[in-house]
Amino acid sequence: MQKVLTAAQMREVDRLTTERYGIPSIILMENAAHAVARVITEKLGGSVKGKSILILCGKGNNGGDGAALGWKLALADAQVEVVLFGKIEDTHGDANVNFGAASGSVAWFRQIESKEEWEGWLKRSWQDWDVVVDAIFGTGLNRPVDAWLSNVIRHTNILNGGSPQSSRIAISIDIPSGLNSDTGEEMSDVFQADVTVTFTAPKPANVLPKTAPFNGELLVAQIGSPYSLVDEFVSELYLSESSEAESFLAETEFTPGSYKNKRGHALVIAGSETYSGAAVLAGNSAIRSGVGLVTLACPAEAKTEIASRLLPEVILATIGSKEFDELFGKANAIAVGPGLSATDLEIESLVRKVVEERTTPVIVDAGALWFFNPPTGIPDDADKNVRVPLILTPHEGEFMRLLGTDDKESIKDRVAAVREFATSNNVILVLKGERVLIGHPDGRVVVNPTGNSGLGKAGNGDTLTGVLAGFIAQSVAIPRDYAFYTPDIGQDAKLEEAFEGVVAAVYVAGLAGDIAEAKYGKRVMIASNVRECLADAFKSVEKKDTYKGFVISCCFVVSDLRNEPRIHTKKHEIKKK
Repeated sequence: MQKVLTAAQMREVDRLTTERYGIPSIILMENAAHAVARVITEKLGGSVKGKSILILCGKGNNGGDGAALGWKLALADAQVEVVLFGKIEDTHGDANVNFGAASGSVAWFRQIESKEEWEGWLKRSWQDWDVVVDAIFGTGLNRPVDAWLSNVIRHTNILNGGSPQSSRIAISIDIPSGLNSDTGEEMSDVFQADVTVTFTAPKPANVLPKTAPFNGELLVAQIGSPYSLVDEFVSELYLSESSEAESFLAETEFTPGSYKNKRGHALVIAGSETYSGAAVLAGNSAIRSGVGLVTLACPAEAKTEIASRLLPEVILATIGSKEFDELFGKANAIAVGPGLSATDLEIESLVRKVVEERTTPVIVDAGALWFFNPPTGIPDDADKNVRVPLILTPHEGEFMRLLGTDDKESIKDRVAAVREFATSNNVILVLKGERVLIGHPDGRVVVNPTGNSGLGKAGNGDTLTGVLAGFIAQSVAIPRDYAFYTPDIGQDAKLEEAFEGVVAAVYVAGLAGDIAEAKYGKRVMIASNVRECLADAFKSVEKKDTYKGFVISCCFVVSDLRNEPRIHTKKHEIKKK
């Protein structure tokens, strides 16, 4: 997981990089420009020679990054046009140095200070750019933008979106201009990027559910600050990445001694006469997760309908039978809810028993969530010596019911709402949506970068529940190295095992959704397609090539400095522009 830093924390990291490690701030700025230049070069097929590139710059350090980018691209024979919204004499420090260098090296350098100057220049320009770079505002934006500059951003979005050159690429440096870096508040029109290159660590507005779409593909470039500096800062917001899923798959790999009873047993309690498909989807996706055994328990009246569509590898049992009663001591993880009747008193009694008497992780989804709405709420586990994980997986509407409100303002800050609910109820909360949030009882919130709006169709929640059940069962049954998350685990081992499984499962399931989107399109893709794409998702993670991209490294190396790239994108590698 990557720690997400605030703007103030990032400024302190930059300061300490210079103070402790002797790396001049101007070198950090040039390294940032170099990283963006590498991105542009890759996106243009390996060369910028002869390509037309427009760089829009503000007067601050973000603009300085853009100016440094301009003269670097000019040296590579690109046709570069730099527009500074202001005068060079109004800039300071490293930015001033780079604006001076850009003004003497790029093909065209413009200084614009008003709406009239902007519109006049726009009318005279060819508007045939291959790349448009946004370096207007950086992470320091915390007040509304002047109206004419907001209009500049709006015009630029229109030009980029309406260009007959469909290959034009829009790139933001650090964060799309118009966003408050910490809150994600829109301070003006917001630049719509195809790619955002941020530095050292993601910022909240790079990853928050509401603002992530403005970023497009997110690349995190290391420009010279040691990770040890980032580790010094406290953050409760994280971004999951392929390494978590890769680690999970490596630690639960198939060995010569692997067999079904060693790989975990997932019990899925699901289905009703009306919603038999939900049970089928959950059970079938669970058995695709790598778990050794899956048992699907359903009401007697739904058994025939479910049996006709269930994969033969899934064991089918009847709720209330002797066989069913014996399952609780055998299962390593239990998922309850997909397709269950929310009005059946016997089902309610069963669900409450499963949750309140659990000795292994329990996932509560869909119909089962109804039974924990206020005033009854979630059972209090404070008196338990060992915390047995409880995982709740609501979508937005179900989450509001759990909160006891229909006021959407209560979840306007989704991260805060997830954190508060997870900590106050001692649960792992998976808030579903295009960008899933995962809350830990200790206050951490993890943002998952995979998945897309095509998953917002019937059945995908059931598919995710099945994958969660399979992953968590493997976490419990197979010895794991969970120190990656929390070095001092103690009695919370079960909680950390489950949390790792949840983070990895959500990532992989979202990735399978991205692969399904690439193959079928959002309009056509269905939950069964996502389940079948799990195989491709596993292969992609295991090959460490989940993300299209390339090495983004800094050009100034110090001891104890790791320069591996962190690349985050919404698209799987088979999705080509």
